[in-house]
Amino acid sequence: MARAENKEEAGGVTRFVGDMVKAMRLQKGWSQEQLAKRIGYTAAAVSAVETCAQPASDEMLVKLEEVLGGDLGLFEKAREYMLLEKYPRQFRNFAGMEAKVVTWSAYETYVFNGLFQTSEYARDLIGGGFPKLSDSKVEELVVARTARRKLFDREPTALIEMIVDESVLRRPFGSWETHQGQLRSLAEDAQRHNVSVQVMPLNRGLRGTHAGVRGDMTLVETKEHQHVVYMEIEDESILVSNPTKASQLAHRYAKIRSQALSPDDSLSLIERLAGEKNP
Repeated sequence: MARAENKEEAGGVTRFVGDMVKAMRLQKGWSQEQLAKRIGYTAAAVSAVETCAQPASDEMLVKLEEVLGGDLGLFEKAREYMLLEKYPRQFRNFAGMEAKVVTWSAYETYVFNGLFQTSEYARDLIGGGFPKLSDSKVEELVVARTARRKLFDREPTALIEMIVDESVLRRPFGSWETHQGQLRSLAEDAQRHNVSVQVMPLNRGLRGTHAGVRGDMTLVETKEHQHVVYMEIEDESILVSNPTKASQLAHRYAKIRSQALSPDDSLSLIERLAGEKNP
């Protein structure tokens, strides 16, 4: 839903697209109603985009490219940047990098990493946070988050690895059905040829050592073979690119991986939990 406050919060891509739609529409001599009819939207929706009351959806950008784009491809390119702008501010810099990485590895201790989340799980997780977000903002973030899953099938293939604490597998959000669906989805993802999923057992601390006690991290290797570590807490992010610091975190991650269950044992545990009935 378009909101007046969106005009003040609109980012540069949203403003540019709005100005571009208006300029190209006027160049063709069309009213908002005439453009709306051609792209299958309402005149109010076109007005909302032009005034930045509501950013153009990915579907609308596709239609705008067909009707207004000509051979320039501007709206097609805007789809990529508009998606980045929909991510939370603290994640945007990393999001653009993530889509192009060679390798992606993460350790998660509280919730499933966003890359692996189903839309239902993401919706319950985002919608249940504090402060409360509007329904439209929740949906916007869900679309942006689930779009990250393109990395699974991207060419050239990225190697993806996630180590997840066992507590995450047992912590439901929203509903038991949503949780079971997330576990089944994780089991399916774990069987992809380019994906590895391991579980850090709950009782690891009883062994006297636990390399993962300092929390979550995501490590990537860029296409330029730079190693970068992303960490986030309380809506604040840290992007570590210093080679020495990134190497130290990579060594810690390697120790975490050595302490986790094997991929086969992890998959067996995930499938078993996915099949459990609501307690």
